[in-house]
Amino acid sequence: MSALFSPTTLRQTTFSNRIVVSPMCQYSAVDGNAQDWHLVHLGQLAMSGAGLLILEAAAVEERGRITPGCLGIYSDANEAALAPVLAFCRRHGSAKLGIQLAHAGRKASTHRPWEGRDPLGTDEGAWQTVSSSDLPHHRDWPQPASLSLQELETVKANFVAAVQRSERLGFELIELHAAHGYLLHEFLSPVANQRTDAYGGSLENRMRFPLETFAAMRAAWPRERSMGVRISTTDWLDDGWDEQQSIAFAKALKALECDYICASSGGISEDQKIVLGEGYQAAFASRLRAAADIPTMAVGMLFDPHHAEKLVRDGDADFIALARGLLFDPHWPWSAAAALNATVEAPPQYARAADFRFLREKRAT
Repeated sequence: MSALFSPTTLRQTTFSNRIVVSPMCQYSAVDGNAQDWHLVHLGQLAMSGAGLLILEAAAVEERGRITPGCLGIYSDANEAALAPVLAFCRRHGSAKLGIQLAHAGRKASTHRPWEGRDPLGTDEGAWQTVSSSDLPHHRDWPQPASLSLQELETVKANFVAAVQRSERLGFELIELHAAHGYLLHEFLSPVANQRTDAYGGSLENRMRFPLETFAAMRAAWPRERSMGVRISTTDWLDDGWDEQQSIAFAKALKALECDYICASSGGISEDQKIVLGEGYQAAFASRLRAAADIPTMAVGMLFDPHHAEKLVRDGDADFIALARGLLFDPHWPWSAAAALNATVEAPPQYARAADFRFLREKRAT
C-alpha cells in the first residue's frame, strides 16, 4: 500500500491521503474579496485528488496584505465573498479545506509579482507598514512602524477575529503563517527584531508574540479542528533564525496544542543564499519531526511521486505539500497514483480520463 496515499487523521479530521495543496498567493482579490479567479483556481485544485487544500494567505487586517490584490479575511465582505467559492469546492471536490492566516508586516504594500514586487509609491496607494522594529526589509524599502504594546494586542485580536470567521466558513484546518519574512517571522528573527522590551532580544522574548498569538487563536478555534504553523526553518543567514531555534519554537508550539509544522525557509532578507533543487527543504521537515516529536509537512519543489512516497514511508514527513507542481499539473495526484499503483478520488465527470490502469500501462511503456 502506498504511504503517500494512506489516510491520516489530525484531531477529528481524516484526510484521504498525504498530498496537500500548499497555499499559493494569487494577487487577484479586490479589497480582499475573492473573485471568479479564486472560484476557478481553487475549484480545480479541490478536484485534484489531494487530501487537503489550504487557501492562500488571507490577511487578518487590511494593512497586512502583501499587495492590494491579496485575499483578506478581515471584513464581512471578505467572508461573504469566500462562501460561494468554498461551497463549490465542497460540492464538487474531495479535498478537506484549510486556510492560511497571515500578516505581511514590513513586506506589505508592494506591487504584485508580475508588476515588479517593489514597494508601492505614495501615488499608488501605499500604506504604512508595521513590524517588530522600525528596520526596513531592504535598504530601498520604506521604514515600517514598530508596533507598540497596545498595537500588538490589536493585531492579536485581529488574528482571533479571523479564526472566528474561518469557523463560520466551515474550514477544517487553519495554518498560521509565521514564515517568509512576514510579521510573525519578523518577531522571531534577530535580523528583523531589535526590540528592547519583553518581545525582543532573547529567543524566549522573540518567540513571545508568535506564541501568544497562536495560543489566542487555538483557544478560539474548536478543539476538534486542526491548527498548524508554517515556519521558516532557517533564514539562510549566519546571524539569523536557524534550525535549532526552529526546534525550540516547534516544541513550544506543540505544548500549546499545535497539530503540525510546515517546514519552509527564507524570506527575511534579500541577502539570503539559497541553493534550490528538488525537495531542498525536505530535510528540515524530517529533523523537526524527530527533534520536536510533532507531525510535519514537507514543502519546496517536490515533483517526483517516488520522492514524495519515500518521505512519508521513511517517516521524514507526515504530509507532502505542493504548489508549483500542482500549478503545472493540476491533476498531479492522478499521475502520482498511477506511478505508485494507488487510487485517488476523481469527479464522476472526469471518470473516463482518470483511468489509472491506462496511466499505469502508459508509464510502463
